[in-house]
Amino acid sequence: MPKFDLVPLQEAMTITATGKRAQITHEYMGFINRLGSGEAGKLEANSSESVTAIRRRLGAAAKAAGKDIVIKRNGGSVFFWVQPKNKSGTGRRRGRPRKNETLG
Repeated sequence: MPKFDLVPLQEAMTITATGKRAQITHEYMGFINRLGSGEAGKLEANSSESVTAIRRRLGAAAKAAGKDIVIKRNGGSVFFWVQPKNKSGTGRRRGRPRKNETLG
C-alpha cells in the first residue's frame, strides 16, 4: 500500500512545476528566502534581461512563496525586502473609515 501524506497546496505546486519559467521562479524564490530579518537584496540587470523582467519575476516568486515583499528600482538595480507584518494584528486599513449603516 502506498504511503499517504498531506502537503500544503502551495508547496505541491512549487515542487511539481517544470520548465524554464519554473526554474527561474525557483531561482528567485531562493533569493527571497535567503533574506534575513532587517536585510534587503539587490539584483542588477545584465544585457540579457531587463529591470522590468527582474521586478516581474521577483513578484511572481514572492507570490508563489506566500511572502509580501517590497520591490524598489534604482537605475539598473532592483532592491527588495520582506514586508514586515502588521504588528497590531488588526489588519486595519489606512484612510477614512467606511460609514456603517445602522439597522433600525
